[in-house]
Amino acid sequence: MLTRLFMLLVMLLCPIAATAEIVVFAAASLKEPIDALAAEFGDVSVSYAGSGKIARQVGQGAPADLVLLANADWMDVLVETNALEPDSVADIASNALVLIGPRDAGDVLLHGYGMASALGDGRLAVGLTDAVPAGIYAKAALTSLNMWEPLSHRLAEVDSVRAALNLVARGETPLGVVYQTDAGVTDAVRIVARFPTDSYPPIRYVGAVTAGADPQASAFLDFLTGAAGQATLQEAGFLPPIRRP
Repeated sequence: MLTRLFMLLVMLLCPIAATAEIVVFAAASLKEPIDALAAEFGDVSVSYAGSGKIARQVGQGAPADLVLLANADWMDVLVETNALEPDSVADIASNALVLIGPRDAGDVLLHGYGMASALGDGRLAVGLTDAVPAGIYAKAALTSLNMWEPLSHRLAEVDSVRAALNLVARGETPLGVVYQTDAGVTDAVRIVARFPTDSYPPIRYVGAVTAGADPQASAFLDFLTGAAGQATLQEAGFLPPIRRP
């Protein structure tokens, strides 16, 4: 009788183990290539949000196996709080910062009154400038171009770079600051200017396995940094990884 009960338990538990998924928390701007790579790898569940929000959730114990952020500083915070395996941290991609407008908009000059004129009475869509990486980079770029003071009171700050993209795509704001990869996911917007690469810190996408994660999480991170993962990321417009100093 006990043997039969034991076999029944094994039969019940095995399907559960076979369908266990790696849980990935990823920056919103990574959605398209990570969705494709997760489907190719198999048994991966991905949740997307702004990197600052993800870092807070993981720091508070949210059940992620792998974290993919668009800002290395947030990753360093998680390492320092022992939420991640420090030896697993790896750069997976980089990006560039652009100004977008509606698809019928003309090019915009970043200097002088170019941006202010193009905004008219509207606002500039950006990620939260104190929490969302794209917003942090946007503030750095505007500051470098001496445009932060005249434009800081005209921002529409939102909780992710995709939310900033959507404001412009829906016509709710005339301009937005996003990554170059975001501009390619909808034909409702176009790039109207590119910020000089020396006007903002390098945009590094960094991944790491959480403490006590499913062993397959490391395999998926290796997949992202390998040839197949890099090809998919770069086909989506991402730039090659910037190696950690």
